[in-house]
Amino acid sequence: MSDLNKLTLADARDKLRDGSVTSVELTEACLSEIEKAGALNAFVHKTPEIAMEQAKAADARIAQGDAPAMCGLPVGIKDLFCTKGVPSQAASGILEGFTPEYESTVSQNLFDAGAVMLGKLNMDEFAMGSSNETSVYGNAVNPWRRGNDDAQLTPGGSSGGSASAVAADLCLAATGTDTGGSIRQPAAFTGITGIKPTYGRCSRWGIIAFASSLDQAGPMTKNVRDAAIMLEAMCGHDPKDSTSADLPVPNFEAMLTGDIRGKKIGIPREYHMDGMPDEIDALWANGREMLKDAGAEIVDISLPHTKYALPAYYVIAPAEASSNLARYDGVRYGHRAKLAQGDGITEMYEKTRAEGFGHEVQRRVMVGTYVLSAGFYDAYYNRARRVRALIKKDFEDVFAQGVDAILTPATPSAAFGLGEMDDADPVKMYLNDVFTVTVNLAGLPGISVPAGLDHQGLPLGLQLIGRPWEEGDLLNTAYALEQAAGFVAKPGKWW
Repeated sequence: MSDLNKLTLADARDKLRDGSVTSVELTEACLSEIEKAGALNAFVHKTPEIAMEQAKAADARIAQGDAPAMCGLPVGIKDLFCTKGVPSQAASGILEGFTPEYESTVSQNLFDAGAVMLGKLNMDEFAMGSSNETSVYGNAVNPWRRGNDDAQLTPGGSSGGSASAVAADLCLAATGTDTGGSIRQPAAFTGITGIKPTYGRCSRWGIIAFASSLDQAGPMTKNVRDAAIMLEAMCGHDPKDSTSADLPVPNFEAMLTGDIRGKKIGIPREYHMDGMPDEIDALWANGREMLKDAGAEIVDISLPHTKYALPAYYVIAPAEASSNLARYDGVRYGHRAKLAQGDGITEMYEKTRAEGFGHEVQRRVMVGTYVLSAGFYDAYYNRARRVRALIKKDFEDVFAQGVDAILTPATPSAAFGLGEMDDADPVKMYLNDVFTVTVNLAGLPGISVPAGLDHQGLPLGLQLIGRPWEEGDLLNTAYALEQAAGFVAKPGKWW
């Protein structure tokens, strides 16, 4: 059977269980596609030997009738997850040569469920970026094109390699991480589904840290059902992570009824941004109608502190990054600069960090160090923390009024061209996170669902924000939206 790589997780699982395909066949189909897709630069560390070994083991488990939902399904792992014996660089020069001797909890959970790792995926350096242009491996490329234009487009960031690989059918699904939109924005740019669960739902242990109070892992998949299947396998309490929630993980797939009659969907008036493209506005209006037709009640809501979310995020995230990235100093692992005679330890730190970190990471470390410095701590960092508490309270107030989910655009535009954003004005790039950062600041679950195409034939996504710990309910609302939108477009193959 050809085109096995194009199957969804759910379809592939059913075929594995009825014996019509094997995990080895599925894995070989994906490995073959990966080899042909060098132009996308999505996979940066390929692991075909590990994949084939895991696929054979999965086939044996399935034959014995001991097969969890993810058993035998080939996936890609973002380069931010530490994987035992496989390079884990966070797309940074400073971690060159680092091969962990341990497995991240999320990837271990997936392997315990029988998933097959095809390799590690490209990303923005240390997950800092919205376009996958800060990677030491070079840019990941979006499989979508504008009309007949050959210009390369961004797959979004920071999980750009994951988004590109899933959209181009190089793997059946992939892991991503989301600190300010890094699962949802690339999912919207590539026409796939991406969910960021509630903070604490997935363990952060073994995931290279960017901003510890914001980072959260999640699945990037071809549809909502697949997101439910993979999320369940990724979640679970982990005593190694002090922020991991000790809560039972529901069967998310069983909650996908598509019935949202009587659900209250909030439309935040503050998300009507000045200068928002008409197509995004029209898509949002269309999303409201689709949910209304499915039986939901649409209500206007207010999240008054939304306008402060981006500035607060770009104080808190760099502050946490500057303290997390202090450990990369050339002493214990990773890159160490060559020193001149007479250089001491200070010169070693300075040269190593100057060579190992890219410009965007350096910029954020400097911003973070500045806002944490003695003279500015209260003026910036403490004030941003207070704003964060107000943003969280805005959501709590809305949910207390009986709202079940909030509908917003996922991104302020469709995918833009690589190199189109001016590096001299980083704020322009930061504005890509305008609809997504509030969710991380409040620790809430959020999902991006593809809902239409723009006038150039590029995918656009809608975002649903849910109540804390109610990912099952959120996935069901997303499932109803997905069914109503009927998005089935795929990128034309040029790579």
